[in-house]
Amino acid sequence: MSTSSTAPLAPPAPQAADPRMSGRQKLVLTLLLGAQFMIAVDFSILNVALPVVGEGLGFSLSHLQWIATSFALAAAGFTLLLGRVADLVGRKRLFIGGMVVLGLSSALGGLADSPEVLLTARVLQGLATAAVTPAGLALLTTSFKEGRLRERALGLNGALMSAGFTAGAILGGLLTDLLSWRWAFFVNVPVAALVVALAPSVITDSRPAVRPKLDVPGAVTVTGGLLLLVYGLTQAGETGWTAPATLAALSAGAALLVGFWFVEKRAAAPLVPVHILKRRSVIWGNATGLIAFVTETSLVFLLTLYLQEVLGYSPLATGLAFGVLGIGTVIGGTLGGRAVGRFGTRRTIVFGGIVQAAATLSLVALGTSGGWIQLVLAATFIGGIGNMLMIVGFMVTATSGLPDEEQGLATGLATMTQQVGITLGIPVMSAVVTARMAGATGPDAVLSGVALAVLVNSALVLAGALAAWFLLGRREVRSPAG
Repeated sequence: MSTSSTAPLAPPAPQAADPRMSGRQKLVLTLLLGAQFMIAVDFSILNVALPVVGEGLGFSLSHLQWIATSFALAAAGFTLLLGRVADLVGRKRLFIGGMVVLGLSSALGGLADSPEVLLTARVLQGLATAAVTPAGLALLTTSFKEGRLRERALGLNGALMSAGFTAGAILGGLLTDLLSWRWAFFVNVPVAALVVALAPSVITDSRPAVRPKLDVPGAVTVTGGLLLLVYGLTQAGETGWTAPATLAALSAGAALLVGFWFVEKRAAAPLVPVHILKRRSVIWGNATGLIAFVTETSLVFLLTLYLQEVLGYSPLATGLAFGVLGIGTVIGGTLGGRAVGRFGTRRTIVFGGIVQAAATLSLVALGTSGGWIQLVLAATFIGGIGNMLMIVGFMVTATSGLPDEEQGLATGLATMTQQVGITLGIPVMSAVVTARMAGATGPDAVLSGVALAVLVNSALVLAGALAAWFLLGRREVRSPAG
């Protein structure tokens, strides 16, 4: 008998185990997610308290929206620039510096005794957000190599970001009712101090070996373009789409962003290399993310109108009603990473979009009796799961296939998409509601405006899902085995 016939059979190859996070990775994840959650809370914590803040500091009703707008302008306008700065000077350094500014500006906001001081604090909070969010996301993606662990981390990050937006409304109502609106600012100070104290020893920095020069013309055109675009969108919700100030801001913003493309094509060290902007995953991944954030945050606004103006809910009760949405987003975020690993980003985004669109569409049936709250709770819970599947798919798509030295740029683009989406959704849907009401007042008029805006919202989500199916291509981003 030959030797080969008597040799023992080789054991079957072991199946790749699901990778586990090390203790240090868990600590890094906890620290970074805590910071990102706090940033998300800041987006919405003052929304339900705005009338109280305005009364306390002497804001006129017409100027009240600038408490939110000043934050959004700085956060959205400077995100891309500071995301690139993080690549150049070090993500860890910018992350810690941003947290310091966030803590100090929050203290300033809590101590504000005039509208000017409060708005200064909000602008500084927005700039800190523009630094911390892309730097933190880049540190997250470079701490976990591409694959299942990164998808899980990004899923948790997306869930907490979305849950933070919802938690901000609840926390703002609680703090305002039980203590004072000033605690909406003060609550950030100890959290920021803890992150600043722990980050130097917990986080490992990463940046390119060769440090290129900063693209100043690109920085000026993209930052100016984004500032004007966000300002124009905000004005559209306040004064209408045909107002001269709105048209001028939107036109100038669009012109600067077109100019940015041509600047980047000729720059020796571009802020955003053109080859990245030509990547299908980056362009269409961010387009999908923009739709996801526009629709979900604006839906919160629409349902706030419905709950308060039609059903007569208090701000605190309204915030508590959105707790169900927060639970749905957390579940969607935890499932998102697994869904991407099993089905790929394209299918995850499309399925999530269809679920969100169907849940949102059901809200067209809302009426004026209190029993309709059950539909609100069910639809926001299911829609929150679908929305987070879209967001996780978008984040994985937009940051995959790029080297570590470009992760700050990729996450900066993704963060800019998120913040522009949050800012864009409310004025767009507000304009739809206002046009439908046509000067009419009362619960029935509000309900009619909300119903039309909900229909537009649902159609937009469905269009985004279909665009992802046809435009992301059939090459799926999946977790590598093992």
